[in-house]
Amino acid sequence: MRIVVCDDEPLARERLARIVQESGHEVVAQATTGDEAIAAVTAKQPDVILLDIRMPEMDGVRCAQALNELEHPPAIIFVTAYDNYAIAAFKANAIGYLLKPANKDELLEALNKAKSLNAAQLNEIRKLEDPTARPVREHITARTHRGVELVKLKDIYYFTADQKYVKVRHKDGIVLIDDTLKELEQEFGERLFRVHRNAMINLSFLDYLETVDSGQYLVRFKGIDEALAVSRRHLPALRDKIQSM
Repeated sequence: MRIVVCDDEPLARERLARIVQESGHEVVAQATTGDEAIAAVTAKQPDVILLDIRMPEMDGVRCAQALNELEHPPAIIFVTAYDNYAIAAFKANAIGYLLKPANKDELLEALNKAKSLNAAQLNEIRKLEDPTARPVREHITARTHRGVELVKLKDIYYFTADQKYVKVRHKDGIVLIDDTLKELEQEFGERLFRVHRNAMINLSFLDYLETVDSGQYLVRFKGIDEALAVSRRHLPALRDKIQSM
């Protein structure tokens, strides 16, 4: 793939360029500012840009937003020392968010993801939102030992409150996030359903209700041998939802 590397720190920029080239990809340009990145992308038409967040004049998020307005924008992968820009980055249609110093395996994984995206998928990612509407995420961001990870909503089975965090059970394991159940319920609306004050499920994985002792009910999921308790308060609404599906 043809790649532009943008970072105002020479050592960080050269390290990324070296990893890219050693992996068989081509670095078609290097940039130190957002303006230089836009100029390089316009001139070179790369497949991917590796983009820092904190840069002089124009930060990486603003640069990404400008790149998305081009006729043929590149796939955007952020490589940054700051983990608190992840949501803004994904709203700017980034396909990856790596924390410095990104290791070779993480970078190659992100590049392979960019390579696997076909034109139709990239167009879907870059589709502009209605500026008057609240953006609805298709992913959940989670901080893990690997940095900031992106979990697709469609791969999540359920959310449960776990002290001051929310536990997310997805196809590849479990992560913790800072969002509250109430915030998730408000944002994702009909796609999630409250089954208990401490639990919410993804309706796409709802399989059936199971009766246990003393009139207690459990909700079962497609694809995993796990169950969550359903509270008496939420049981009638859940039954109605199942009948309407």
